[in-house]
Amino acid sequence: MGKELSRRDLLKTLGLATGGLLTLPLHGFAETNLRLHLPNSEKNPAPDKPVTAITLGAGNRGNVYGEYAAKYPDHLKIVGVADPNKIRNKRYCQRHNIPVENSFVTWEDVFERAKFADAIIISTPDNLHFGPCMKALAMGYDILLEKPIAPTEKECRAILALAKKTNRVVAVCHVLRYSPYFIKLRELINNGSIGELISIQHLEPIQHIHMSHSYVRGNWHNSKETTPIILAKSCHDLDILRWMIGSSCEKIAAFGNLKWFKIENKPAGATPRCMDGCTIEKECPYSALKIYYRDRQRTYVFDLPEEVDKQGEFILDRLKNTNYGRCVYQMDNDQPDHYTTNLQFSNGVTAAFSMEAFTSYEGRRTRIMGSHGDIVGDMSQFTYTNFLTGEKTEWKLTSDAHGGGDWNLVSDWVKAVSQQNSGLLSSSIDVSVESHIIGFTAEKSRISGKTKKVEL
Repeated sequence: MGKELSRRDLLKTLGLATGGLLTLPLHGFAETNLRLHLPNSEKNPAPDKPVTAITLGAGNRGNVYGEYAAKYPDHLKIVGVADPNKIRNKRYCQRHNIPVENSFVTWEDVFERAKFADAIIISTPDNLHFGPCMKALAMGYDILLEKPIAPTEKECRAILALAKKTNRVVAVCHVLRYSPYFIKLRELINNGSIGELISIQHLEPIQHIHMSHSYVRGNWHNSKETTPIILAKSCHDLDILRWMIGSSCEKIAAFGNLKWFKIENKPAGATPRCMDGCTIEKECPYSALKIYYRDRQRTYVFDLPEEVDKQGEFILDRLKNTNYGRCVYQMDNDQPDHYTTNLQFSNGVTAAFSMEAFTSYEGRRTRIMGSHGDIVGDMSQFTYTNFLTGEKTEWKLTSDAHGGGDWNLVSDWVKAVSQQNSGLLSSSIDVSVESHIIGFTAEKSRISGKTKKVEL
């Protein structure tokens, strides 16, 4: 068992986890107005010259990483973009002052040109990760790769092999490793505050509308065309469990299925599209008219015009002509809407991970059990209890949707590329492939109904 910290040492450690910027009392909550997603300028100063990059995919994630360049132009400069969506492509070019000759329709178009940047940011759909990543590696680009690495285990291993052969810097966007919340939890485990780590329970509540949007109607609704949901949604969680536990996973037993979003549960009166005269539309929590038109949730997928008075008509048109307007009970979806995974690690620690669609809330929940203390947290706060004294110490953080990790990851990647040193990455291709293999093994277990060994 690691040495148990004194209360003073524990508070000192936690206070310094973000550079000493949080003041943490013994009791109650401590808040900070600091935007924790901003990188530490002392840790990662600007390189001698900005890293230049081409973004493949100008959607949500491409813009998240691209905004780092807009905020820190002396660190990162976006010099090209590829996206078949004309609106997204144009807006991205305007945002980053990309010359017209560096605006491309497809990722293949980019590689028809000789190498003209240091790196490639791959934020294309999941099924379009493998091709551009392999081509970029072959042409000598360093890479920032959105998760999942690729839709299949074979492709993930192929990317790893070529990355090693070409000796390129490849960072996988497992941003939770850069979240102050998980960084602190890992510190408490490693410094002996809870004694010996025994087990972890971890929950990812997808939230019911998010599930219907992304995994019933949206881009990831069919696992055969994209990626199994355990990878598409939860490779972050498998990675963070492996990272906190600090040991290889040996075997997995997984359970789950598609229980609700299927034709057998279609209510009487439901039509193929929510706006086709569905008689129960106003009684359905998954109504496309309610979610996108009346409540205006998740409308970023429609690339709305800037004129507010035109947006309503634009949304209705999209509901008539895309999957986002279809009935959730009449889609060709196959992703499980509840998924439970039990994992055993080589150091004897066990973990129970659950991914649940039917919740009213989002935000991961974590319970960490140790021999001399436990921790209960929900991404925004956590409580540490000392078994010997019974004393509880509570903290509260302010952060963004990924717990403050997005730009800290980009900052480390820029540093690694500028210095050509993959060792500066927390989420390198080497360690990320292992957590993906855990996910593929979980899916094999779920489908077969058998406990499966993890073969690294």
